[in-house]
Amino acid sequence: MRAPSGYLLAARYRLMEPVGRGGMGTVWRAHDELLDRDVAVKEVRLPSVLDEELRAELCARTEREGRATAMVTHPSVITVFDVVTEDDRPWIVMELLRAKSLEQLIQEQGPLHPRRAAEIGRQILGALRAVHAKGILHRDVKPSNVLVTEDRAVLTDFGLAALEGDVSITQAGIVLGSAGYIAPERVLGSKASPAGDLWSLGATLYTAVEGRGLHGRRTAAAALAALTSGEPIPMTKAGPLAPVLDALLRIDPATRLDSVRASLMLTRVAAGGSAEEPLSPRKPARQPSPATQPAFARRPSHRGLHRADAPPPPVNVPSPRQERKPGEGVHRKRVEPRPTPSAYARFKATVIKLCLPRRFWPRELRKRG
Repeated sequence: MRAPSGYLLAARYRLMEPVGRGGMGTVWRAHDELLDRDVAVKEVRLPSVLDEELRAELCARTEREGRATAMVTHPSVITVFDVVTEDDRPWIVMELLRAKSLEQLIQEQGPLHPRRAAEIGRQILGALRAVHAKGILHRDVKPSNVLVTEDRAVLTDFGLAALEGDVSITQAGIVLGSAGYIAPERVLGSKASPAGDLWSLGATLYTAVEGRGLHGRRTAAAALAALTSGEPIPMTKAGPLAPVLDALLRIDPATRLDSVRASLMLTRVAAGGSAEEPLSPRKPARQPSPATQPAFARRPSHRGLHRADAPPPPVNVPSPRQERKPGEGVHRKRVEPRPTPSAYARFKATVIKLCLPRRFWPRELRKRG
C-alpha cells in the first residue's frame, strides 16, 4: 500500500509529491520539518509474495545497507541522510536532486552521443567502485536509477543494496532487480558480485547509446536466452563505445571487463578518442638534479674524469727553484769538478792507450775510460 500525499514520516518528513516510481517503491519529494529543507524519500514496497520471515529479512537488510551507503562519500553516489523503519518497512531519506533520470533523457532526446554516454558511464563506474570498496553491491543499476544534471551523473536507489557475501534472497526462488538489467549469473541463481553490477552498467549504457533495451527483450529470461544463443549483440549507434559494451556484457563474469580497465576505456571515449587506443609511452623519469654547491666550495680535482668528453684537469707543476735553502740536500755527497788535464797529460794518456793493454793502464786513466 502506498502512503498518501501529506503523510508525515517519523514525525519529521512531510511527503509532498511523488517524483518517481519503480517496481520496488516510490520516490517522494518531501520536506524535512526539523531542518527546514527539501529531501527525497524512497518508500520501499516489498513484494507481496514474500512470507513474513523473508519480509523481515529484507527490511533489516535494506535498513542496514541504507546506513552503509550513507558512509560512502562520492560525488556520483546519492547522499543518504537517514533510514527510517515505519509501517513494518524501511524508508530511505536522501538528497533531492533537480535532475532527470537517464531513462527520461532517452525518452525525450533519443539515443545519446557515445561521448556523452561514456562520460555518464565513467562517473557511474566511479560510484560503483566506491561502494564496492565498502563491500556494498548495488544490484539494481538501470537507466531509471541514474540521475543526470548539467555536470553530474548520480547513482541512486540503493534499496536493493547488499553486502558482498551476504545470503542471497534468490534462495527463495526470487531474483530482485529489473528485467533486462540483471546479470546473467544472477538469473541463473548465482550470488551477486561486483561483476554483476558492471554487467548492469553495460546494459544501461547500451540502452543509452542505442535507444533501446538489450536485444529488445522485455524480460530478463528472454534477454538471457538471446545472449546465451551466441548471437552477436547488435550495435548500430555505439561507435567508439562498442568495444566497452562488448567487454562489459560478456556472459562469463571471469572474462568480463574489470572496473579499472573499464574506467580507462570510458575515459578515452569520453575524451573523443578510441577505447582500444594504446597507452602513450611513458616518459623516462627525470633524474634529480644534484645539490647546488656553495659558491665558496672548491670543485674536487677528480670530478668529471669518468666522462670521455671531459678534458683532463690541468696539472699544476711547480717551477724549479733556482737556489737551495741552507742545509737542503746535505745528505748527498758533494761531487768535486775534475781539473782540466794539460797537453802533456793528454799526449801521455794517448800513448799509453795505444801501446799498453788496459790492465796496465794507470788507475786514473782506467776510471776516465
